[in-house]
Amino acid sequence: MEHAVLEAKLGVSFNQKDLLEQAFVHRSYLNENPGFRLDQNERLEFLGDAVLELVVTEKLYAQFPEKPEGELTSLRAALVNAVMLAQVAQELDFNQFLLLSRGESKDTGRARQYILANTFEAVVGAIYLDQGYAAASGFIARALLPHLEHVLAEKLYKDPKSLFQEAAQERVGITPSYEVLGESGPDHNKRFVVGVSLGQELVAEGEGPSKQAAEIEAARKGLAAKGWS
Repeated sequence: MEHAVLEAKLGVSFNQKDLLEQAFVHRSYLNENPGFRLDQNERLEFLGDAVLELVVTEKLYAQFPEKPEGELTSLRAALVNAVMLAQVAQELDFNQFLLLSRGESKDTGRARQYILANTFEAVVGAIYLDQGYAAASGFIARALLPHLEHVLAEKLYKDPKSLFQEAAQERVGITPSYEVLGESGPDHNKRFVVGVSLGQELVAEGEGPSKQAAEIEAARKGLAAKGWS
């Protein structure tokens, strides 16, 4: 791994280079390289998720003193969801640093998006362990928080399921219904396919690692299919 190149993108110079590298080790890589000197990144991801949520919560709390808890929660969710984190990770060129199995390397679709989002959280965890809360907060402020303006302008803080339901009830007088159409994968890595319908009409299908995530994706696609976005 070219540490200097990655550190320049992050704006952080690591004291413990292995922490930075470990943040990019996906568990699939260790399945093919069991003798690799570093562990996979899931513990760093677990830590980074908590740090990320606290930093974003603090920033929103300070920036919007007039907003109630519910609105702040929606704004935070729009900033720390997998789609947004994956987008930021792509902007930082995380793809070129990921250590993946040969199979995972070929998948550039939905699964890669979740890997990128998890890696972003792992990087936050690594920065926190290496340099502390202030450094992690600074990185999040530089990399993620500039997207808040777009979230506000496009109203991305509104849950797609709520938006689709509001639009459906207003335009056609029907409340959407959701149904699991299929599921696959082992218990630790399930994938769900959910359909959203208006009456007898199947409007769209969504896929995700949980039923809730698949429903949200289905609603998002439903909005696009109906031109209600």
